[in-house]
Amino acid sequence: MSLPTLNPGLLISPVENGYVAYDPNTDHLHELNPLAALIAELCDGKRTIEQIREIVSPLLPEGQDVEVDRWIEEAAKSRIVIFDQGSDGQRELSADELAKLAFRLSEHGKVRTAFLCQKRAAELAPDQPRNWYDLAELAYQLGRRDEARADYEKYLELKPDDAEIQHLLVALRNEPPPPRVPNKAIQQMYDQFAATFEANLIGDLKYRGPEGLLQAMQGVIGERRQFTVLDIGCGSGLAGVCFKPLAAGLVGIDLSSEMLALARARGIYDRLEVSEITEWLTRSTETFDLILSCDCLIYFGDLAQVIKPAARLLRPGGILGFTLERGDRDPYHLTDSGRYAHHAGHVREVAAESKLNVARLEEGFLRTEYGVDVMGLYAVLEKDAEKN
Repeated sequence: MSLPTLNPGLLISPVENGYVAYDPNTDHLHELNPLAALIAELCDGKRTIEQIREIVSPLLPEGQDVEVDRWIEEAAKSRIVIFDQGSDGQRELSADELAKLAFRLSEHGKVRTAFLCQKRAAELAPDQPRNWYDLAELAYQLGRRDEARADYEKYLELKPDDAEIQHLLVALRNEPPPPRVPNKAIQQMYDQFAATFEANLIGDLKYRGPEGLLQAMQGVIGERRQFTVLDIGCGSGLAGVCFKPLAAGLVGIDLSSEMLALARARGIYDRLEVSEITEWLTRSTETFDLILSCDCLIYFGDLAQVIKPAARLLRPGGILGFTLERGDRDPYHLTDSGRYAHHAGHVREVAAESKLNVARLEEGFLRTEYGVDVMGLYAVLEKDAEKN
């Protein structure tokens, strides 16, 4: 008596129109429509083909019950169902093997199959925090927001001191956002990824924030040169490289000592300081012709936290330029990435409150994220020449 059984080595996940089933041993992805998914579920090793046909036949057009036998026959050829477990020597991969396979698949853009492998890895080794972290990342990429939240929560149970994921879950849980991303989360993020930061940002994400900001500033700067420049949230110095030709002096501040080490290695800054930027701007007595900030204010909600103290340090006629992620909600909102997206109206309001003129406020490409373009705002604010 033939008792077809769904191959236990398959990694299965429901999708909108049925199931997808991935066989990591053969690297083959099967797509099952609703009927095929039902037949697959009935292949539990307890029913004969005849019994399965009796259950499914009422759902088929008259005379089409032969399709059940045909599907099972084809499924047996492709190893979706089996009749003799172990006859071909296949084995289930270990959690470590599945996690490594998931990484390789993800690197090649096969996110859905990577998710299936990583999900099984987490099931086999639930005490390994990295399994849940990687699973959450893949779920997020697939738009499975609730699953990503649940997986991050399991990760955080094992790694309760991870400040970055604590903050990310604020967004994924739809909790009231903090005024800004906590310092500890930013330090952890950038200290951890400093070594690969530029290769990832420029090579993988096609980041063009500094170039875009310089282009937006050109019409405001005109022929002026020899600026005293403050680069807030300078990171590894990518913006410093772009603006150095305009600078008589260049100062950089950042919260991450690891990132500042990269900036220092460039040899373009006259001074670099590890500091939280609002604290530095509030206590400083220096003044500058040009203050710039690339990919930094995305960690603040209300921009007045930064723009008001920065405006105080601008000399008459001084310029403040910065990039943001463009948001459709006024004034701003915390996105699922853990960063803030800002509405153009908020920029104008804070500029007016800070007694700065909006010289440029342009929308443009900032970088990609998971293969999707992230649109930014390039803002250039100017202080009246006669104001102190």
